[in-house]
Amino acid sequence: QVQLVESGGGLVQPGGSLRLSCAASGFTFSTYAMSWYRQAPGKERELVAEISSAGGITNYADPVKGRFTISRDNAKNTMYLQMNSLKPEDTAVYYCKAQAGFWGQGTQVTVSS
Repeated sequence: QVQLVESGGGLVQPGGSLRLSCAASGFTFSTYAMSWYRQAPGKERELVAEISSAGGITNYADPVKGRFTISRDNAKNTMYLQMNSLKPEDTAVYYCKAQAGFWGQGTQVTVSS
């Protein structure tokens, strides 16, 4: 059974940091590119960052470049998103996605004072 479980979301003040995790099971994690998406209220889901299967290639959406870092640990079947200098406009539900089309259930990130 394929599972992607996100964790690490929460409420943080502007300028703060959070680290999201995505734990994968039920498929060969190390063979798939992975990505983070987010969806804010009333908006479409958008790509935040993506990483190749071995982790050597990463790509970021312009709004998060220089602030977010995507990484993965294939030995732990886990992907991460380090989010620094958070802004209120980063508030959204964050989802992880495997290249094969598997989605997690999402974790809420709220940036507010």
